[in-house]
Order: sequence, then C-alpha cells, then structure tokens
Amino acid sequence: MKKLIFCFSLIFSVLLSTTFVQAQHRKMSSQAKGALIGGVGGAVAGGLIGHGAKGALIGGAIGAGGGYIIGNEHRRHEVKERRAYYRAHHTYYHHYAAYRRH
Repeated sequence: MKKLIFCFSLIFSVLLSTTFVQAQHRKMSSQAKGALIGGVGGAVAGGLIGHGAKGALIGGAIGAGGGYIIGNEHRRHEVKERRAYYRAHHTYYHHYAAYRRH
C-alpha cells in the first residue's frame, strides 16, 4: 500500500510540475501531451498489474511511446485538415498565382 501511495504521489507531483512549467512558457505540443498522458496512464496500469515499481516503469515507458505516436498522428491529421480547408476556401489566390505566371 505504501508503494502505491508513493507511486501516485510521484506521478501527481511530476504532472503538476510539468503543467506549471509549460503554463509559464508556451503551449504544449500534441506529441508531448500524448506522451505525458500515456506515460502516466501506463505507469499507473503497470504499477497495479506488475505490483511494483518495475511494472510502473515498464508501463510508463510503453505508455509514453504509444502516447507520443498517437499525439503525432493527431497533429498530422490537424495539419492535413487545415491545408484542405485553406485550399477549399482560398481559391482566389490560386487563380491569381496562375494568372501571374503567364
């Protein structure tokens, strides 16, 4: 029980410290958010399933890697949608650029 409380308090303190540091400087990227959420979730799940710090470390590493990948795909999807929106709604600039080339 002491180990579980220690793991939760450690995860909570790391989460709070990264939140305050990021709030002072700039917005956190999708990859960083995914890695942080995945790492915390994986550490909690690994600690409960693996019954110890070793399970928490392994679960945190796997969760952080998976969260980073999901955050990266989310960012790529947003960029793709933003480009499609720009192309659909800014046709005047494309026609003007084609006209200027001739």
